[in-house]
Amino acid sequence: MIEFKPFEEMTPEDYEAVGLKSGLEVHQQLLTVRKLFCRCPARRYSDEYDAEILRHMRPTLSELGEYDGTALMEFKTKKEIVYRVHRDTVCTYEMDDTPPFLIDESALDIAIEVALLLRLNLVSELHISRKQYLDGSLPTGFQRTTILGVDGWIPYEGRRIGITQLGLEEDSCREVSDVGHHRVFLTDRLGVPLVEVVTDPDMRTPQETAAVCEIIRRLLRSTGKVRTGGGAGREDVNVSVRGGTRNEIKGVPSITRIPLLIYNEAMRQWSLLRIRETLEKRGVTPATFASRDYDVTRFLAGTRYHPIRHALDHGEAVRCVVLEKFSGILCERTQTHTTFAKEVSDRVRVVSCLTTLPNIVHSDAASETLSADEWNTIRHRVKAGPDDALVFVWGSKEDVHSACNEVAIRAREATEGVPRETRQALRDGTTGFERILPGPERMYPDTDLPPVPVRPASVERAKRNLPEHPWDRERRYAPLNLPPDIFDVLVVSPRYRLFDRLTDELGIDPVRAGVVLVRLGKTLSRRGVSMAKLSDDEVFDLFRACREGRFAKEGWPDVIEEAIRHKDRGGERAGVDEVLRSLGFTPVGEDGVRGLARILVRKTDFRSLWNPGSVHRHLMGAMMAELRGRADGGVVARILENELQNRDGAADE
Repeated sequence: MIEFKPFEEMTPEDYEAVGLKSGLEVHQQLLTVRKLFCRCPARRYSDEYDAEILRHMRPTLSELGEYDGTALMEFKTKKEIVYRVHRDTVCTYEMDDTPPFLIDESALDIAIEVALLLRLNLVSELHISRKQYLDGSLPTGFQRTTILGVDGWIPYEGRRIGITQLGLEEDSCREVSDVGHHRVFLTDRLGVPLVEVVTDPDMRTPQETAAVCEIIRRLLRSTGKVRTGGGAGREDVNVSVRGGTRNEIKGVPSITRIPLLIYNEAMRQWSLLRIRETLEKRGVTPATFASRDYDVTRFLAGTRYHPIRHALDHGEAVRCVVLEKFSGILCERTQTHTTFAKEVSDRVRVVSCLTTLPNIVHSDAASETLSADEWNTIRHRVKAGPDDALVFVWGSKEDVHSACNEVAIRAREATEGVPRETRQALRDGTTGFERILPGPERMYPDTDLPPVPVRPASVERAKRNLPEHPWDRERRYAPLNLPPDIFDVLVVSPRYRLFDRLTDELGIDPVRAGVVLVRLGKTLSRRGVSMAKLSDDEVFDLFRACREGRFAKEGWPDVIEEAIRHKDRGGERAGVDEVLRSLGFTPVGEDGVRGLARILVRKTDFRSLWNPGSVHRHLMGAMMAELRGRADGGVVARILENELQNRDGAADE
């Protein structure tokens, strides 16, 4: 039997032995002005709201007259969904009170560009579908989505990773809280356009999956037309092992978390298969599985176990589920520091809404909960044998009945192996139950929108402006010996074309060009100044002026900020002459620098300096502050050094 090693010790051969397969669904918001199917502004996030709307969700039949299993599960939760809406970011479309607008053209153009970069076969016509969600994340109960291209690929380590499809869809709400039967959402993110890149299950180790996700992230960012920052990108990770089934880890917020999540999900599925083998040896199969439940409230009236004591003091009920021949199963390890009991607890938490933990106790961990006498009494009262497991749940009568049903359902699924689920990405690297994995029944055509042709003119326009693939840039920039922080940004930055012009046409040193475009850009961004306001041509003209000696490299921060201020004041183009004139940047020659150095050296009281060795640094700072980018720092340093040496020579005489 194969045993899972600690995460750090797992090798590709170990993952091959368990038959690990993994795929990705990468979601990235698009940088558009408006939302996908209405004219509300995109991405104006705020926790403020003007009103709250209460809704209850119910499932609808598919085209074939079938209910989706996920929708039925969500319906069982009997959730009250509250939406917090702000008049500036939401209209009646999001509440399903008015029909949708036609799809946003700018979002479609960006999606076409992404599809071409992924080498996908474009469809000739978009057909909008509704994808049913009853978890409350969409007030309508469905998401509008469409497929733009299929069957593409990206390179990875000398082989091809298949891209199944590219989808274009609207984003969901932001969750505020989820306690008991009450869930609250903010609607400011709702409807923002995003693309979904779906890969084939071609990755065979957790590390491969993370690396491929990084390639896709870089490719998307290389367009310069996607949003960045918190919440702009999320990944769903599909995982299976030999004998298991595809499970989806939903909403992974960071690529760095992918490897450990995949490791734990693979371990979980492998462990569930071993649990099934154990149950089969005991004669427990889907056909022979047996469970029953009892009200045991009165038998625990005197318990001191705090969670149950608290429930009884508040008039709640306690029930016991007997799982025949399940003794020892609930304490079987499934993930790192996690046992099968959590699989049961998660179902009770999500479906029955018993969200206060612990929400179950079981006989496989008897010594940690009730007293020995209480366990013996209950086991006798419910006529449980020594090979049976007992699971207690408590809460309102309605929720407890639901919880008993979920305990039995999850235990029966253990006799089948690995259930098809959507899993949460937990902070400790493990996964938790979120919902049943949706099936095709949740998709149906949207009758409010006509098919949208993908115009050949739009495709040709996208082809003409298509950016170079990031991996091709990496090969070109590798010989330039750029610092890593500059290299990593330039291989995905839309400014790469400007960088190439600066180095090719003006002969600017690549490192110096990168320092201005990347490091100075980040410094200004931290001060709330966006260098993106300047076009490539405007920045190119400023570099040419610096190259011609019209200002020194030390003046770059002042020059860039003044150029941006000029545009903010309404200027159509940040002209070099006007920017330099506003700053008073008249170049100072060597004679002027020498004159300033002599004046400062003569005025300085060297005896007042606490460290004589800091004289040069002290005077250099004073001179650069005076010159403010009108003279090259190297020239200033050389002239100042000469003047200090002349002073020292005169003093010796």
